[in-house]
Amino acid sequence: MANVRLIELTKHYKRGSEIIRALDGVTLDIERGEFVAVVGRSGSGKTTLLDLLGLLLKPTAGSLFIDDIDTSQLGDRQRAQMRARRVGFVFQEYNLLSGMNVLENVMLPLRYVKDGKASGKQRALELIERVGLTDRIKHRTTELSGGQMQRVAIARSMVNQPSLILLDEPTGAVDTETAQQLVDLLKRLNSEDQVTIVLVTHDLDLAGQARRQIKLKDGKVLTDEWLPEKELLPA
Repeated sequence: MANVRLIELTKHYKRGSEIIRALDGVTLDIERGEFVAVVGRSGSGKTTLLDLLGLLLKPTAGSLFIDDIDTSQLGDRQRAQMRARRVGFVFQEYNLLSGMNVLENVMLPLRYVKDGKASGKQRALELIERVGLTDRIKHRTTELSGGQMQRVAIARSMVNQPSLILLDEPTGAVDTETAQQLVDLLKRLNSEDQVTIVLVTHDLDLAGQARRQIKLKDGKVLTDEWLPEKELLPA
């Protein structure tokens, strides 16, 4: 069974007498360990798809399975628990807490998992080392560069050992060189941890570094193709 399975997944909104078809019957399987880029123009359904995968929205129709669990059968509390345990998020604007240092920010998701803080501190320290920020561990976010803040966000997204990581324009706020470093880091973590990554981006160069690219248009899948594997740069 696929790590993520969408069956005729649909999200419609009503605006007056008009029906907005934000996502319109998308069927996909995403296997564990895939690195998938979702592209398309504004209004194509990318953000809606990401919000549905992250259990932030409920679909109008269709089914979404994550790790063989039919999320349409879950109540709000169960959805929140599943989101905390199985899904990691990385956003363009980092969404870090300025009053906390690097370690505290990475450990933040552990608060939402029973006994998470006690068992997760060592993993947080290991992740900070893996993203190359051990020497910044006590620094607050205001003392970090944009690229460093995004590395913190990536480590934070993985601290609960999710099976799925969702990224919304993760390199949009950094320069080209830093963006490439972040992509190389994501590819390395994807390869080493076999975590499934779904990346939403307008940047076709960034999307071209994924192994699979899904293009949306008007809420539907326009194309779904595998890309040639690119060599991973050394750390």
